[in-house]
This record gives sequence, C-alpha cells and structure tokens, in this order.
Amino acid sequence: MPALNHRRARLDDVPRLNGLINAAIGELQRGFLTPVQVEASRALMGIDTQLIEDGTYFVVEAGEVPVGCGGCSRRATLYGGDHSPGREPKLLDPAIDAARVRAMYTAPQFARKGIGRLVLGLCEAAAAAEGFLRIELVATLAGEPLYAACGYQVVDRFEDTRGGIAVPLVNMGKDLRA
Repeated sequence: MPALNHRRARLDDVPRLNGLINAAIGELQRGFLTPVQVEASRALMGIDTQLIEDGTYFVVEAGEVPVGCGGCSRRATLYGGDHSPGREPKLLDPAIDAARVRAMYTAPQFARKGIGRLVLGLCEAAAAAEGFLRIELVATLAGEPLYAACGYQVVDRFEDTRGGIAVPLVNMGKDLRA
C-alpha cells in the first residue's frame, strides 16, 4: 500500500471526493442494503461543504489520490450532504452537546486497511480540541462494525425514508473522556 498522508479538505477537493463517495456508497453498501436501498441512500449521504468551510473535514490520500474522507462537526446536523433536506447549521455547545462525525467514506479498494480508523481518530482529536466531551454519528449498516470496534455504542436504530425507500441507519455515540 502506498504511503498515506492526511490534511484538511479544501473546496477544490469536492469533485474528486464526490467520485470517492459515489464509489463507496455503490460498492461498500452491497451485502447490507438491497440495490434499491443503496440508490435511495444517495439522497441521505454525501459531502457537506459546510464542514470544509469550517475547516473540520479531512481527506486521506495515497500519493495524490484521495482514498478516504470524513469530518467532525460542531454543528447540529447529524448526517446528510449538501443536497439532503433538514440540515441544521446551528452551532453546538461543547459543554452539553456531542460533536458529530460526518460524511466518512473510504475508497472501496482501500476498505479495511485502517483508513476509517485514521479518519475517525482525526475527528475525535478535533472534537476533543474544541472541548467536546462526547461525540456521535449516524452509521450505515456497513459502517457499524468499524464504529463498534472503536468504542461507539448504539444509541438508536431507525430508518430514513427521504430517498423514497426505508434505509436502515444506526445512531451511535462515544464518551471522549474514556
């Protein structure tokens, strides 16, 4: 595997990240969702450029090629991309609210090689640096095993139907003081 580097994402990364995200949704959800659910999930997933503008979205690269991405958010939106309805840009209070891990994706050919753990670690460190004591996320069924292995606990299971079909999701959280 080529050497990996990571950095904060820039707005000019979005087209390349969208390609990575598209591939990740289409390939890594197979086996967990039906083909119809995979397509419906595209309405719920994607990049939220507010995280890039906030300086809290990371990209992992192998050379010049993005192989993973994800961010930590200090905003109320729990999940969804720029195109998803119901986004809430209100700032969270680190003393009482949990930071959000958002829009984590790994290029399919780099899955299960530590990239998700790397991005998650960057997100947790960023949240802790901003004074957050807790962190939460909404996982796909494909992502749930990674988050569980990293200490996240299931808070709630639910379905989102904004894409016209019920897509199962898992709200998970972690205490950053542990």
